[in-house]
Amino acid sequence: MGTGSRPFGAAGGIVPHVHPSDRHHAAADHTVRTVRMLTETFGVLGGLCTASAAGWALESPVLIGLSAIAQGFWFQRLYCVGHEGAHGKLWYAHPRRNDLWGQLALLPLLVPLPVFRKIHRFHHGCNRRDVHTSALDVFVVSRATPLARLRAWVVWLLAVFGGGWFVHSVVSIVLFLALPVRLAQRVSPAFAGWSLRDRLVSIGVFALALAGHVALWGLGGTSLWVAVAGAPLAVFAWVYSAQLYVYHYATTLGPEVTLHARRLRSPLASWWLLHLNEHDTHHRRPSVVWYALPEVGEPLPEGFTSNQDVDTFAQGVLHQLRGPTVIEA
Repeated sequence: MGTGSRPFGAAGGIVPHVHPSDRHHAAADHTVRTVRMLTETFGVLGGLCTASAAGWALESPVLIGLSAIAQGFWFQRLYCVGHEGAHGKLWYAHPRRNDLWGQLALLPLLVPLPVFRKIHRFHHGCNRRDVHTSALDVFVVSRATPLARLRAWVVWLLAVFGGGWFVHSVVSIVLFLALPVRLAQRVSPAFAGWSLRDRLVSIGVFALALAGHVALWGLGGTSLWVAVAGAPLAVFAWVYSAQLYVYHYATTLGPEVTLHARRLRSPLASWWLLHLNEHDTHHRRPSVVWYALPEVGEPLPEGFTSNQDVDTFAQGVLHQLRGPTVIEA
């Protein structure tokens, strides 16, 4: 892959504080944990897809609906596996194997790994640097009139609770695939280092993902596609959007980009999201693998403790109902 798609944060990502003499054991343990996690992830996915197909075959709206909800939520686990792959931490010593499994996880979501990696790298490097840069809940307007504030509220609520962030992400992917490289790099700094090869690989991956959807439609028509893919993706759009910014909403702003985050407690979310709810730790130590994040978490330093203003995952999601920050500039 081109320079723009190299993994970041993967160095030293086995287990923190490993003595050199124990590295072989740590690497073996990491492989076992990764294989177990991937087996669980794709095993559950296969079971849910089978249930969705069974609901279609039995013409059972209840089974189709329940399966779609469960599958849509489980797609977020696929996203988290892809996230680990973007950081190069599935198989830190085997980049091609790492990228293969990371891309397989993202394929049902129509997300090329190189695009994900570029956007996520920008997020880590520029998170809430100022009111204009990677601060999704801040709306800068020329005049903070009641109409401008209302517009910001509507846009924010649709983005978070109406699946809007998923739509935004799809548009971003299309821009990465469609825009000429030089033009793309003028559109957004997130495209810096984006190579023609990255773009061509991503187009191929996106085409492969679309081909899978077309093949599913060819097997059973629109009703089968809706049951197995369309409805679950609609659920995922809501799930993804509701929790996309939950760790950064209304946190601090400034040049210390690794500290504008919070962690949200929930044993269920920890399992489901591969401990990504330990988000402040992930931003401060992106090289730490998913299962080690709870072991190395530390309180936020003075000046950033206000970011931890909610504690649970559910509270974090509902916290976003307070709406956006509107600033005149």
